[in-house]
Amino acid sequence: MKPRTFNSEARKRPVNLTLNEDPVVQLRGLTNNLSGVVESLLADYVEHEHRQRMARAGTLEATISLWDAFNAGHGSFADEYSTL
Repeated sequence: MKPRTFNSEARKRPVNLTLNEDPVVQLRGLTNNLSGVVESLLADYVEHEHRQRMARAGTLEATISLWDAFNAGHGSFADEYSTL
């Protein structure tokens, strides 16, 4: 079982959701803990989105480093056109 990225001991509170009735009915046939299933799915979604954003940030950082290294070795493309 993977570790949770949220505080499982945090207080619970009611939330209003509007969901398609068909999958809700089917899910109720599979479990008596609809809230637990939705909470688990939400936690998985949050973790996935967090990882995606961290990966994008890493890609950005790598791109910036490459451009910085290029500029340090070759100068900026704009240098030959600069009027300063």
